[in-house]
Amino acid sequence: MKQKETEIRLSGQSSSEPPQVDITLNVNGISRSLRIDARVTLLDALRDRLGLTGAKKGCDQGACGACTVMADGKRVVSCLALAAQYEGREITTVEALAADGELHPVQAAFARHDAFQCGYCTPGQIMSAVCLIREGRATSDEEIREFMSGNICRCGAYPNIRAAIRDVTAES
Repeated sequence: MKQKETEIRLSGQSSSEPPQVDITLNVNGISRSLRIDARVTLLDALRDRLGLTGAKKGCDQGACGACTVMADGKRVVSCLALAAQYEGREITTVEALAADGELHPVQAAFARHDAFQCGYCTPGQIMSAVCLIREGRATSDEEIREFMSGNICRCGAYPNIRAAIRDVTAES
C-alpha cells in the first residue's frame, strides 16, 4: 500500500528539493548574505560559498580539529556546525588573523618553532592556540596538551606546537 506523501514547502521549495534558507554570516568583519541548503555546515559555507579555504575538511566528524574557526571568540569545530545556526554571530577564520601584512603572534611563533610539517592541520591548530591563550589555559605543557587535544597532527609536530604556544604566552 502506498502512503500519501506530504509536500513541505520552505522558501518556496517542494519536498523533493533540499530546504533552502536565507542567512547572513558575519565572517572576518564582513557580512555576507547566502541562500543555502539548510543542512550546509559552517565549514562548507566558508569553503565552498565564501572561498575561505583556510579551515580544512579532515575527518568531517569533529574529531581532528582541522576545521576549527572562532565564533564570538570561542572555538568551533565547523564541520559539525550548521551554518544557519551561526547567523548574526562573529565568525573568524585563519585568513583574518594577520593584519596589515604582519602575522598574528601565534602564526609567527608557529613559523619560528617549525610547528607544522605537512601544514594540513596548521590553520585549525593556530585557531585553537589563539583561543587557548585568550582563555588563559596555556600556563603549562600539561594544560596546553589537554586543551589542544581536540586538534590532531598526523605528522607529530606536537612538541613544536607547544613550544610556539609557550613562546607567545611568554611574550604577553
